[in-house]
Formats: sequence, C-alpha cells, structure tokens
Amino acid sequence: MTVTINRRLLLRTGMFGLGALSVPGAARLLTGAGFTHDVASGEPSQNSVLLWTRYVSEGEPVLRAEIAEDEEFSRIVARGEAAARSAHDFTAKATVEGLAPGRWYFYRFVAPDGTVSAVGRTRTLPEGPVDDFTLAVVSCSNMRFGYFNAYAHAAQRRDIDLVIHTGDYFYEYGHDYYPGEDQALAGRDLMPTTETIALADYWLRYASYRADPDLAALHRNFPMIARWDDHEVANNSWAHGAENHQPDEGNYEMRKAAALRAYRDWMPVSDDPWDSYQIGDLATIFMPDTRVSGRSEQFTYGDILRQAGGDPAAALAAFRDGPWVDASRSMLGAEQEAWLGQGFAASRRAGTRWQILAQQVLVGRVDFPPALAETTPADASEAVRNIVAAAALASRAGLPFNLDAWDGYPAARERLLRSALDADANLVVLAGDTHNGWASNLVHQGANVGVEMGGHSVTSPGFEQVGGESAAPGVARAFVAENPTLPWMAAAGRGYLTVRLTLDEARGEWLFLDTVRERSTTIARRHSMAAAHGARAYSA
Repeated sequence: MTVTINRRLLLRTGMFGLGALSVPGAARLLTGAGFTHDVASGEPSQNSVLLWTRYVSEGEPVLRAEIAEDEEFSRIVARGEAAARSAHDFTAKATVEGLAPGRWYFYRFVAPDGTVSAVGRTRTLPEGPVDDFTLAVVSCSNMRFGYFNAYAHAAQRRDIDLVIHTGDYFYEYGHDYYPGEDQALAGRDLMPTTETIALADYWLRYASYRADPDLAALHRNFPMIARWDDHEVANNSWAHGAENHQPDEGNYEMRKAAALRAYRDWMPVSDDPWDSYQIGDLATIFMPDTRVSGRSEQFTYGDILRQAGGDPAAALAAFRDGPWVDASRSMLGAEQEAWLGQGFAASRRAGTRWQILAQQVLVGRVDFPPALAETTPADASEAVRNIVAAAALASRAGLPFNLDAWDGYPAARERLLRSALDADANLVVLAGDTHNGWASNLVHQGANVGVEMGGHSVTSPGFEQVGGESAAPGVARAFVAENPTLPWMAAAGRGYLTVRLTLDEARGEWLFLDTVRERSTTIARRHSMAAAHGARAYSA
C-alpha cells in the first residue's frame, strides 16, 4: 500500500491530534475501507486467545469473531464479538474463550454486511506435560532499511509455536533520519513522513508497518506476545522522558500516553504492562516492561565526559564508584521487581522446568574492546569516532559499553539475578535492542544463574554499519576475547532467533538472511548454542 498523505496534510485539514483519525472519513481517506490490515492473534492462554483486526466504515460496527478447527470453518468451536471503533483507529480486539489447550485453530472476523476478513491461524498454550516447544524471537524492524525477510521466512515455517517480539516494532523517526535518504530502500515509504509525536502520528506509523505483507503474514500465521522497547515511543525512553523528545515537541507524558494507546490499539496485546505465560510444565515466560513503567533515567558517557574538565579518567572513575552503582536506580520499578521475583519462585515450586525472561535489552555484561578504537575506519563520521573513543575510555575505567542496557543499572541487575538464584530458577533471558547476536552466561558472585540469548535485528544495522561486513568477524572476536562471560556474538547480519525448549535443554538458533535490500528468504548462515537443564550455562 502506497499512501502519500502525511502529517502536514493532517495539520492543514484540522485532523491532527488525539482525535485525528476519528474524524468521519479520515481513516478511509488514508488507509481504505473495510478490512484494511489483515488479522492477528496474541495473548494466548490454555483456553483463550486474543484476536485482532481493523475494519474501517462510517459507523462503529460490531464484528463477529469465529474460531474453527478447519480452514473452511465447517467446524466452528467458539465465537466472540468486537467493535471497530473510531476512537481506536477502527481496530477491533476480541478475547475468545472456551478453547482446548495446546491446539491449533483457524480464525476470522465477519462484518455485519457479511464481508469476511482474511483467515488466520493461531494456537492455545499447552497444559500438563510438555516435551517440546519452539519460540521465534524478533526485534528491531526499521522499514526504511529494508524488507522484512526475517518475518517472511518465519511466517512460512510450521515448527514455531509462538512468536515473541521484544520491541522496536517500528521506529519513530521521520523519513529522512535513520536511515538517511542515502541508505533508505526505495519504495519503503512511511506515514507520516515526519517524526511521530501525537496519537495520529503513531496510528499512521502502525498503518504503514502493518501494511507490509511479510509482517502481515507473520501475524496471520502465529500468535504473538509482544512488549514495546523505546522506539515505539521515542529513542532511549525511560519512565519520564526520552533522548529523542525535545521541549518544543510538547509534554512528554502526553506523547508517551499517545504512543502506548496506539500500541495497544494496533497490536494483539492486552492492556497489562507486564504478564507471564505458562507452557504446561515445560516453561514459564515472563514478559516485563524495562522501558516506561519504572526505569530510571539513563546515564550517557557523552554527558559524563562533557563535565569532566581536563581529567576524563578521574570523571569516569568517580562515576564508576558513585552514580553508576546507586542501589536506588531501577529498570523495572519496585512493583515489577517483586512480581518477577515472586513469579520465579512460584514457577519453580510448581515444578516448571524453565523460567524464560523475555525482555527488551541485554542483561549480560558487555565491555568494549579498547583495541577497536584504533581500527575505526578513516571515513567514519565524527559522531561514530566520539562514541568509539568514549567506549574505549569507559572500558579502561572498568565500565561497560552500553549504559542504556542492564549494564547501566548494575544494582538492579544484581537484584534480578539474586532473585533467580533464590528461586533456584533455570533462567533463560531473551533480549533484542542491539541489532547484533549475543550469547552470554549470566553469573552472580561466581555462581551460574542462567544464559542469555540476544537476538539480532530484522532490518536495523549492527556493527557492520561502521566497519563494513568484512570487519565484522574481527569485531566479534574482539568482543568475545574482552568478555569472559560472552562465548559468542555476531557483529553483522539480519534475521531472527529461535529457541527450542525441551526437558533437557534450551537451544538457541540465530538465523541470518542473505539480504534485506531485496526480497529473499534465503538463509546465509546459522549459529546454534544450547544450555543443558540445571547447568545454567552454555555447553562447552
């Protein structure tokens, strides 16, 4: 779908703001009428699933949701209703109950005039003994950088049971920033063309992304559980602000509220900011919010060094021994921390084999290899050179690379890992955000706590954006050599992660597509790593 109407036109026609697309006719003008954006499902339980669609019309019709055992709908087993209201950008969600556990179903929506949506495929979560369950983990899909080939590849599979989106489902930037026009793929156009700030902007950006056929196929074929990271609101979000929110862009709390409302309108999710999902006796999946519920403001090395005067080493040492280790700083907030610790303990008491923490940013410590600062390409931008130089200085001072991850909140991380140890959890952490692939052993005071599988991005570039594809293997080797708890990382390549859980092991497989610059589902390479149950570390 190509749409040329943008935010400027909305401003001129008086349709911009919280009620923009509730103006009669506005949504049809922008995205057509009827069922405009396929179907999706999410929030599965043992006997229910949430179904989603979008239906644009003059009124606010009540749609009938149907779930059947067969694709022809000759054996309908459950029904529900959902209103497609203009106040929610004509999206409609229905939670349908009365389903059998561990079953695949087909679903659709029917409009009052008899129009039928696309047919989707979903499943309920199993109960009781479960021997095998496979997750697909996706993150960081920037439409302007390329095609969503990772979504296309995953959508064709039949060995995936559940999709987890760990965030950066879209990017809030205008069309000329990240990527700039020199890197943007032609034909991957955005609505609006400017940065998303108000509710209408966020609605339109979802409309752009959800029109992508590969993302639509992924949603149509699998249930998804999802949580926002920062770009669904603004870059480097925290509880009360964001790096990419400026004073002339209005009140941040209003922007955040608009962003989260649009997310809940357009995604097959509930209104709960965090939740857990039970995979029979095999696993409990915990999905918290590490961004906007309780996160303290990030530190940045740029700010620290700008205030350093003539002695950056002393400034970094003072930061390392003071603000960085402040126990009051949090990623989750007290309420979420308590919920997660209690959840770990309850899961183990129930005899569940694996405790899966599916969240947004890396938990494992990652230090920057200082030697890489000496190999920065001569044509790298000044901004890149400054980042690399600051990272090298931080590493020499005993500080980690990325203060926007759990590395910037070491006291909060200690509480998290301690709660997993206290619960005797078999912890597997899933993460996105960095655009690169990571496999870390999580350790607390010398004790193995679990493993982390950091997924690479669908399209957003990783370290190869600086040094090129040819330099990526050397970058990866340098990171592994610098970090004793990091047995593997990938510094280039786009794709997705799968995690196969069995009674005996949790096995991650990182799949790398051959390109995102043209449509392709060819896998260029794979990497697999496993942790045995009870080992709480990767196998040698």
